[in-house]
Amino acid sequence: MTTSALRALSVHLLTATGAVFAMLALLAAVDEKWNLMFLWLVVAFAVDGIDGPLARKYDVRTHAPHIDGVVLDLIIDYLTYVFIPAYALFQSGILPGVWAWVALLGITFSSGLYFAGSWMKTGDKSFLGFPGCWNMVVLVLFATTPSPGVIMAVITVLAAAMFAPLKFIHPVRTVRWRKISLPAAILWTVFGCWAALAHFDPGVFVQTGVVVTSLYLLGAGMAQQLSDAFRRRAS
Repeated sequence: MTTSALRALSVHLLTATGAVFAMLALLAAVDEKWNLMFLWLVVAFAVDGIDGPLARKYDVRTHAPHIDGVVLDLIIDYLTYVFIPAYALFQSGILPGVWAWVALLGITFSSGLYFAGSWMKTGDKSFLGFPGCWNMVVLVLFATTPSPGVIMAVITVLAAAMFAPLKFIHPVRTVRWRKISLPAAILWTVFGCWAALAHFDPGVFVQTGVVVTSLYLLGAGMAQQLSDAFRRRAS
C-alpha cells in the first residue's frame, strides 16, 4: 500500500470512530447519564469537523475509493446529530406526555427525509435548510431548561426550516465569514463541554455563551442571504 493510500485509509478510519462514539453516547443515554452522553457527542462532533478537511487534503476519493466517505459520514451524522439527541429529549422528561412523542417522531422523520435530500448543499459549501444539528439544539435545551412550550416552538420552527430555502453555514467549509464562524464553532464546543461537565447547571455565563454562539451559527447563513439581497437591490 502506498503512503497516499495509507493516509487516505486512515481518514476513513478516523471517520468510522464516530460510530464508536455514537455507541458510547447511546449507552450513556440508556443509563440516563446525560452529561456523559453529550460529552461523547461533542467528541463525535469534533471528529466530524476535522475529518472532512483531512479527506480533501489526502484526496480519499482517489487514493481510497473502495470506501464511500460520504455515505459513512451520513450514517454517523444521523446517529449523532439526530437519533441519539432525539432519544435524550424523549427520555429525559423535559417534555411532558404526548409532546415528547411528537418531538421524537417529528425529529427522526423529518431529519431522515432531509438527510436523503439532493438539495442539502449550496454552491458555497453551506447547507440549504437547517442541517439537522439536533445534537446542538438539544444540548442548548438541556443547558438552558426553557419551558415545554418554548422547546416545542424551537423544534417546530427548526423542523420546518429543514425544507425552507434558507442557508445555514458550515463553519469549516463555508469560506465567507469563516474567520468568525470557525472560532464561534470552537467556542460553542467549549461551552457545550462546560455545560455537560457541570451537569447542565453551568451558570449564566455558560448559558449565555452557548446561546449566543448557537444563534450565530444558526443565523449567519440567513444574514448572508439578506446581505446579498440588499446588495442586488442596491445595484
